[in-house]
Amino acid sequence: MVDKTSIQKAVKTALEKAPERKFKESVDITVNLKNIDMSQPKNRIDETILLPNGFDNVRIAVLGKGDITTQAKDVGVELIIGPEEIERLGGEPREARKMAEEYRFFLAETAMMPLVGRYLGVRLGPRGRMPMPIPQGMDIRPIVQRLRSSVKIRTKDKKVFHTKVGSTGMELTEIAENIDAILRRVEAVLESGTMNIHSVYVKTTMGPAVRVI
Repeated sequence: MVDKTSIQKAVKTALEKAPERKFKESVDITVNLKNIDMSQPKNRIDETILLPNGFDNVRIAVLGKGDITTQAKDVGVELIIGPEEIERLGGEPREARKMAEEYRFFLAETAMMPLVGRYLGVRLGPRGRMPMPIPQGMDIRPIVQRLRSSVKIRTKDKKVFHTKVGSTGMELTEIAENIDAILRRVEAVLESGTMNIHSVYVKTTMGPAVRVI
């Protein structure tokens, strides 16, 4: 287990070494794994992790019609896609690919899932962006709020993953707490826990990487 003091020191160094910018940059970590066969699906990580300190630019898309779209508007969801638009995007691979890259989480009415699979599955699936199915009548507002404070970790067959943990506009301790939450969750799902983590680095978008462990 990485101690919180070491995480805070690394974050402090990364923020101090980052070139001064007039805008907020992302703060990201890179985690390198070891002694684990990632060609085996059971060893791969696919986790949505709720962070103690969320950040303000997690983009969410909702696919459906009727009440679910009203709820999405209530909580300021960035993109709402109806059935006709789903079908249209199926014929616009470049636009669909851009959407899959720009939006972090997707929610879709259960009834829409066959349509999503048919027209957008090839764009969303490989990126780990297939929508969370929402049964009719379920309130998506608390789900959206929770996802805005979450990150998704997906390793596929690689022994490395990257994820955003905050921004330069956040307090140092908030960023460190987010990193701690991610590492604890990752250690919990790895076969040998900490022994499967080779190294962890933290950096701002434009700054140098600083080793945490």
